[in-house]
Amino acid sequence: MKIFNTMTLTKEDFVPMHANEINMYVCGPTVYNYIHIGNARSAIAFDTIRRYFEYKGYQVNYVSNFTDVDDKMIKTAREEGITVKELADKYIAAYFEDTKPLNVKPATVQPRATENIPEIIDFIQTLIDKGYAYPIDGDVYYRARKFEHYGALAHQDMDEMEHNAAGRLADDEQERKEDPMDFAVWKAQKDADEIAWDSPWGLGRPGWHIECSVMSTKYLGNHFDIHGGGIDLAFPHHTNEIAQSEAKTGETFVNKWMHNGFVTVGDDEEKMSKSLGNFTTVHDLLQEIDDPMVLRFFMATTQYRRPIAFSEQNMAQAARNLERIRTGYRNLAFRQQDAQAGHDQVVEAQVADLVTRYEAAMDDDFNVQNALAVVFELVDLANHYTEQPAVQAGTVTEILNQLATLMSVFGVDGLAEAPVADDKIQALIDERDQARTEKNFARSDEIRDNLAKEGIILEDTPQGTRWHKA
Repeated sequence: MKIFNTMTLTKEDFVPMHANEINMYVCGPTVYNYIHIGNARSAIAFDTIRRYFEYKGYQVNYVSNFTDVDDKMIKTAREEGITVKELADKYIAAYFEDTKPLNVKPATVQPRATENIPEIIDFIQTLIDKGYAYPIDGDVYYRARKFEHYGALAHQDMDEMEHNAAGRLADDEQERKEDPMDFAVWKAQKDADEIAWDSPWGLGRPGWHIECSVMSTKYLGNHFDIHGGGIDLAFPHHTNEIAQSEAKTGETFVNKWMHNGFVTVGDDEEKMSKSLGNFTTVHDLLQEIDDPMVLRFFMATTQYRRPIAFSEQNMAQAARNLERIRTGYRNLAFRQQDAQAGHDQVVEAQVADLVTRYEAAMDDDFNVQNALAVVFELVDLANHYTEQPAVQAGTVTEILNQLATLMSVFGVDGLAEAPVADDKIQALIDERDQARTEKNFARSDEIRDNLAKEGIILEDTPQGTRWHKA
């Protein structure tokens, strides 16, 4: 298996540190609003990666955090007239509500920053003791230039990073820092009503970057296999995590750095983000779409490093592709009722070859698009086998099991669940069956054509009438 490592910008062989076990950390959302499609993309991408590791037989210790205290949360809580904790509780519950229909598995551990304040304070104190951090006026800053390899993940030198960070550096904060590139690991309380914890440096709260350093090493150890997140986190967030963690422990922090691409919108393919105001929340989208699995399938079947262009047209294409897979599965499942006992060794050898090719694609940095092409070949094989005059029960089961298993890696389940026709459509299907029995083919064709106009495609098989959406 090869994984593209953002640190080296190359595909590298991946061998876990511990046999049969993978430890990975993925940065989760800041919970001051509903997650948008870009947040969902990261959750789905790494959930798909996790599922493939599990498919390969690994135990995956998957940690993904909630940032439940920061400037945006304090501002939003004030605007809503609630506490920061109440705001966090509201949107953490919403996160689970919105990701469950997308079949995102809960992390092994999903810690909150506010649950780890004592560990954060101890971590910061160690950085101070080692000379990597310094307190001033209740704040504590990290000396970025003291860390020898600062910026390696961002592939920038200090001058480039300082230039790129200029817009984020507040003037009043700059006056207190020893160097413009130093960043806060602890922030002093500014107002009496602001959420804060007691510390050796006075009342305050942790900086964003320190939270993930503490939670990842707490649950996975000082050195672990994979750290993931959106590509926008490579600098400064992940860059600062590396500096903090390795300064404290003296060990390599992470073996492989993985970053997913953006979700883009509009003709100019602008990055979707809350700060740009061009985002669609998953919460709202789930109210608009009939089938959440279409969104899951759409995002899971684009290679994680590539950008995703979110549009109605692309979602519609994903719906058609998913329906093609479901229809192939259900049509073959329909043949179970007349299947003969036994196995077709030739067909099952073809299935085994397709599974091998699927795994080869996924082993190549999770190339889900090539893997999906193999799935479509398996669907074509299923369709061809469905049309045979006689089918073997063991082979039918093998094709169905493999198709369901490979799709479950993408997080798409429920292939066997037949679409439910409403009363009007079902009545027309029943009327057509009766017309065919009575050899009233004019009426039979009329009903078939009318249903086709409504996107309902009928298929007449020796085992009875099947239908699916166009």
